[in-house]
Amino acid sequence: MSFDIEDQYDKIYRYCYLRVRNREIAEDLTQETFLRYLEHPQYHNIDKTLQLLYTIAGNLCTDEFRKRKPSELPEDTVSDEDIEETVLSSFSLQQALDRLPQEEREIILLRYINEVPVNVIGRLYNMSRFAVSRKIKKALDTLHNTLGKEELQ
Repeated sequence: MSFDIEDQYDKIYRYCYLRVRNREIAEDLTQETFLRYLEHPQYHNIDKTLQLLYTIAGNLCTDEFRKRKPSELPEDTVSDEDIEETVLSSFSLQQALDRLPQEEREIILLRYINEVPVNVIGRLYNMSRFAVSRKIKKALDTLHNTLGKEELQ
């Protein structure tokens, strides 16, 4: 697998933004993710780089939520600046995705927007690739039912 770390920067940013829903914090977390990755050359195994980047980013996002007070947590409303709206071209698709459980929404983002391989997603969530495939199918079925099949094609 040919891997260019610079190509992953935007994908890690989108992942962080989906988790924290704040542009500045997502930028900081993305930078911190790559700094931590680059500080430890012993972890630069080409087979695990993608998994390691998403693991670091996920842990940093979790830490960010732990630091916040409940009043600082983002609301689930959609704003004009919402990057998901630009990534997901349809407002109705965005609403349908927001109805999915967070884990399913993240898996769909990782698989179809960031094009992360199923086996890497499985390692991130400690699931077999078959369990990830079933979770993706379940999420897609939910989206089909919510939006109607003709809107997803």
